Amino acid sequence: MTELQRIVDQLNRAYYREAWHGPTVTEVLDGVTPEQAAARPIGQAHSIWEIVLHMTAWKVAVQKRALGQIIDLSPTDDWPAVVETNKAAWLATLDSLKTAHEALMATAEGLTEQQLFAIPSGRKNDAYFQITGVLQHDAYHAGQIAVLKKLL
Repeated sequence: MTELQRIVDQLNRAYYREAWHGPTVTEVLDGVTPEQAAARPIGQAHSIWEIVLHMTAWKVAVQKRALGQIIDLSPTDDWPAVVETNKAAWLATLDSLKTAHEALMATAEGLTEQQLFAIPSGRKNDAYFQITGVLQHDAYHAGQIAVLKKLL
């Protein structure tokens, strides 16, 4: 198995199945209602919905960075606002997360080893650092979502 295949496997594990750390992103989001997603059980802490939008933003940013684009997220891009809190909007949010995840996986699968470890001009980190960072990001936020669900 190549390093790229290992990374894609780990992306799949963190998001879909058999994560070592605990519930995957899809497992922890399973059954969350729009009302639960929008709730703030811990004062000013982010809601599940905001966390999902944030996760999506970073998956999109890292996917574009892996393709060589210079992407920096503004504070509002990093933590997008929840605009509507109905069922259709929640399902669209979940679909956007899945689409961003699938695009990132497809991009990672298409990289060469050289692309994986090349540091783009004007940047500090290679695609390997960025993509494996998404794995850590997914695990971290899946844990937050699990705690928020328990509080609800």
